Amino acid sequence: MSRMQKPALSFWQIWNMCFGFLGIQFGFALQNANVSRIFQTLGAQLDEIPMLWVAAPLTGLIVQPIVGYYSDRTWTRLGRRRPYFFFGALAATLALLFMPNSPTLWIAAGLLWILDASINVSMEPFRAYVGDQLPPPQRPAGYAMQSFFIGVSSVIASLLPWMLTRLGVENTAGPGEIPDTVKYSFYFGGVMLLGAVSWTVFSTREYPPDQLKSFDDAGVVRQRPLDVARSRRDGAVWLGAGVVGLLAIHLLHWDRQLYLLAGGIAVYGVALLVLSAARSDNLFTAIMTDVHDMPDAMRRLAVVQFFSWFALFAMWIYTTAAVTQVHFGTSDVQSAAYNEGANWVGVLFAAYNGFAALAAIVIPFMVRRWGLRVSHMINVWLGALGFVSFVAIRDPQWLLVAMIGVGFAWASILSLPYALLSDNLPAEKMGVYMGIFNFFIVIPQLLAASVLGFLLRTFLGGEPVYALVIGGASLFLAGLAVLRVQPKVSLPFITDQWPGNEQKKV
Repeated sequence: MSRMQKPALSFWQIWNMCFGFLGIQFGFALQNANVSRIFQTLGAQLDEIPMLWVAAPLTGLIVQPIVGYYSDRTWTRLGRRRPYFFFGALAATLALLFMPNSPTLWIAAGLLWILDASINVSMEPFRAYVGDQLPPPQRPAGYAMQSFFIGVSSVIASLLPWMLTRLGVENTAGPGEIPDTVKYSFYFGGVMLLGAVSWTVFSTREYPPDQLKSFDDAGVVRQRPLDVARSRRDGAVWLGAGVVGLLAIHLLHWDRQLYLLAGGIAVYGVALLVLSAARSDNLFTAIMTDVHDMPDAMRRLAVVQFFSWFALFAMWIYTTAAVTQVHFGTSDVQSAAYNEGANWVGVLFAAYNGFAALAAIVIPFMVRRWGLRVSHMINVWLGALGFVSFVAIRDPQWLLVAMIGVGFAWASILSLPYALLSDNLPAEKMGVYMGIFNFFIVIPQLLAASVLGFLLRTFLGGEPVYALVIGGASLFLAGLAVLRVQPKVSLPFITDQWPGNEQKKV
């Protein structure tokens, strides 16, 4: 079969296909900036917050590979990926409308689970969508465009409670009640999420599966037979390690949050043992076999993602507690000072996302000068400096400077690893491999939820600001790890592919 070169898209075509990320990230940013505040308002203790947050990454661990697997095999009137965009956005919108009205802590935790699952249903196919639609030289442009929309929407979403306070909306409420500033922000976020995703769904098209396979960048699926003996051996080792960990936690009375880590290790061991005994092909065996056979570049990028997302989760969990305690001098969630500090965290989150939007414009020039790997290393090291500086800075206004580095790291984490990865994936498995890649975003978040509270209480005096120092060290390690990843192709400067420079079919 003759192969064709995938045609380049215009600037506005890439704009339309990435615009839905404006809405998805709007919901995600509201979640990141306000859920810890909601949990504390509804009575959660500081050391309980990581476990309440665990629903979000655990949901992603389960949902994204499943959605990727099925979206690789879907073709409807709405296309291959777009049905998942739309129905995930619809469910996420409903969750955003209900969450700030949660009457109890357990209902808020359940709605976080639903919200994150729905966002994951929409978000996972968006990553594969760029790989589907764009030729390799344009993929960094697609992921950079997604980073731009992520930055812009997160600025607005994170600032909403602060802006509404300035407009006179009530920023405090009675015990156990969510302030109106948060409620109205979530309502507006629901409208934005559904509207932006709908724009992408109804303004773009997708290549049918047969046409997609005919392009010269489609790759070839080479499925090796499962090594049953290795799967059985590895499964026994992982299961044994998990069981030993569970027993040690129980007998030595270690922190109960560590049960999550040990339990996850044991579950992975069980999954490998089940795989070794399977005699039929199904969703489970297909995903587990693809984990077993993932490309080498993906294995190395997994290490980069692990350290990057451990740091980000530390920031999302502990920044509100750190800033309100260290920079505003209070841990009383009913006080005006706490709510002023929580609003300032929204401003800081808006700032790093705004800097990320600007960084998305700068990063292509960095890639042209230094390449994907060195550019990513520089950016995550800037983020590490930003994290660590929270300990030294005392004036909350100056924390905005720290957010410059965090913004560059965030924009880079959302784009350059995916540009490195997508060129190493076959078109017909783009979705499932992007979903599996999410494991290495989720696993460090589960680890953070398990160990950060334990580390802070045991070694760091319970001071939440030191979680950000741990995050800075993790970003430094991510920068070192990316140097081990070898890019498959040398990518040209991405703006060479804007209007007027389109490639032709051959």
